[in-house]
Amino acid sequence: MHGPFGVGKTAVSQSCAEALERINKLAATLFFSRSNGDRDDPRRVFPSIAYQLAIKCPPFREIIDKRMIEDPTLATKSLSKQFEDLLVQPLSQVNVAQNGLTDCIVIIDGLDECHGTEGQCEIMKIIAASVNKRTTPFHWFITSHPEDPIICTMNSPGISPFRSRIELPVSRKIDHEILVYLTDEFKVIREDHGLPESWPLEDTLALLVERCAGLWIYVWTIVCFIKDKNSLGPKDQLCIVLEFAKDVSAKVGPDNPLVEMDFFYTLIMQQVPLKIRITIQKILLLNSTARMDPLGIAYALCLSTEQLCHVCASIQSVMELQGSDLKSMHIHFYHTSFLDFMKDLQRSKDLCILSDFLIGCRWELLEWLHKVCSCSTDSKHIMFPSSTILPEGLLGVIHYDFVLGWFWKLCEVYGYPFDYWTAQSLAELPFKKMIRLLEDQGGWSITGGLVRDNLPAELCDKIIQKGKCPIPGCINTKDVWILGHGENEIVPEQSTRSNGFELRNNQDQYDGKCFCGWDLNAKDHDEGQQADNKDTDTKNTDDNN
Repeated sequence: MHGPFGVGKTAVSQSCAEALERINKLAATLFFSRSNGDRDDPRRVFPSIAYQLAIKCPPFREIIDKRMIEDPTLATKSLSKQFEDLLVQPLSQVNVAQNGLTDCIVIIDGLDECHGTEGQCEIMKIIAASVNKRTTPFHWFITSHPEDPIICTMNSPGISPFRSRIELPVSRKIDHEILVYLTDEFKVIREDHGLPESWPLEDTLALLVERCAGLWIYVWTIVCFIKDKNSLGPKDQLCIVLEFAKDVSAKVGPDNPLVEMDFFYTLIMQQVPLKIRITIQKILLLNSTARMDPLGIAYALCLSTEQLCHVCASIQSVMELQGSDLKSMHIHFYHTSFLDFMKDLQRSKDLCILSDFLIGCRWELLEWLHKVCSCSTDSKHIMFPSSTILPEGLLGVIHYDFVLGWFWKLCEVYGYPFDYWTAQSLAELPFKKMIRLLEDQGGWSITGGLVRDNLPAELCDKIIQKGKCPIPGCINTKDVWILGHGENEIVPEQSTRSNGFELRNNQDQYDGKCFCGWDLNAKDHDEGQQADNKDTDTKNTDDNN
């Protein structure tokens, strides 16, 4: 089933799942979401389906448990290998009919939000081949936006004979359903707030149905906005919506629902006080560029659990924090269109979390790093500017780690080059101190090539370059990433996760290996280390004097 943004594909999937569950015909469900954590990873599809089947079918679970013990890396294998080892082979060893798996349905919602078109198409091809060869007993229900790669793959000779296609268009034919939904929701609101039966007027309901123009996401977002507990009440919220509806109608006409959605997202953000709005923008930027969860966001922005929850509650009509405590929390966007809107300068304008806002945050973090590095000595003695107030329980070294990681992740973002003066400031950052203020655990993985692409050519090598390891005695013949230049030059730990380096303190360890990770000639290393220590001691003496 395919259809455009906001028509209710996910709602259909959820309703189908509930109906199938009641008659014991639901095998598994998978809801992709590129804006919610790791719910866009194609490698999680078949392990997730296998896990859900294992819960429903004990004999299947025994086989899967045994396979995972024999090969714990199964979940990291290729998609075709996962499908074969986690589904096809185990299912061939159980009595499908006796365990109630015959003709059960697997629902995959939002395939277009799976990361990478290659993974999307491969998933469809694997499923189609299974249907053709009858290697699994399931029917598969897949929803998606009508993206070209997905449509082309669905229409290919290897798949089209085994699929049927349903289009779910934007349609005014569902206006009556929208009216029924709004009527039911307003009844609940009236009962919760003691409002009269006459509220809202029938004309008001008719106007809302007209403005929704067949888009369920619009309907749902309006209801959430009116129910917002952090407001002056539903009557006031409804008045705001009605004023907004008149304003939008005058600007864009009645038949442009996608533009109306943008106006409504703008309205939601503009209702938030400026200071909190800026914090929300930073939260969204951290989540989308550094992939930070709420715990990391709180560490980076110096927010307590209560502060983070309070800030996020101000846009609870489009986003919520799910989880009982900070460590288990994750950010849930009700629809990916909100984050798409906030990242699109043409749509969100001065609310955009990229463009000038990203560049401004990057400059702000760079200035902060200069101040911290200038007055701190090591990871146990980090000094912060007076504007940095740590909440109770947050260690300074943890806050520094997350801020530094965020800064370098912003340096990676494609399409946002440094101007000359900002790059000059970065070149003057004391990279040795920057690394030595970190702990030796964890570490952010930074892709060096992406950083270089954003730097001016004349300053690039002064900030980050790739060359032979300069550490005395290192036998590494491969090029390594080097930060800084001259006396400020340092070799960070080289990343095994990407073509880059790790933000981790690797400078105070010596186990016969170089800082870059290769073996050392011990004699040469000791001489180099003594020289480095001498330089450091001399500098500390000069500073004390």
